[in-house]
Amino acid sequence: MDKARNAVGLDGGLLGGLVTGAAEGGAGRAKRDCGDFDIRIARDGSWHYKNSPIGRKELVCLFASVLRRDADGAYVLETPVERGFIMVEDAPFIAVELFWRNDGGHQVLSFRTNLDEMVTADAQHPIRIQLDPISREPRPYVMVRPGLEARINRAVFYELVALAEAESLDGRQVLGVWSQGVFFPIDDVPQHELAAE
Repeated sequence: MDKARNAVGLDGGLLGGLVTGAAEGGAGRAKRDCGDFDIRIARDGSWHYKNSPIGRKELVCLFASVLRRDADGAYVLETPVERGFIMVEDAPFIAVELFWRNDGGHQVLSFRTNLDEMVTADAQHPIRIQLDPISREPRPYVMVRPGLEARINRAVFYELVALAEAESLDGRQVLGVWSQGVFFPIDDVPQHELAAE
């Protein structure tokens, strides 16, 4: 048996479901519930099977293409013929590169993920910032697909902050960025900047 396939337990399992589903279209078949696949996406975006890294990017991209999020927040890999749960420590993707362009006078911000998926921030793909209530350290995210976010890495977040401008939102001054005509708040304008105005 192929050692790489066996190392990630895919001999006839999920990978078989991807191949079978693609060949048969999954028509007329009930999905088999496989429970927990014992796959984990670490905070750094790396994928692991039974605590061993999945080193083949092509395989990770294949799995990511069938990644979904249930209404209860659980992450699942779902093929036309089977589905199973996986664990995600933070977000399933990492935004590793930012692309800026001007489109008819409107700023457009696009991100490349660690799996080379491109996403443009807009109303369907919002940027959100989760602030730690004590340290106020930001944890930025962008929506890649419904329910699936990419955590924006620190270097890319610094690029976003460099593009930030002040806007009035709900009676307070906030810093944020525009993309596709949508304003995405990053943080409140610092008090010392407000005092200087």
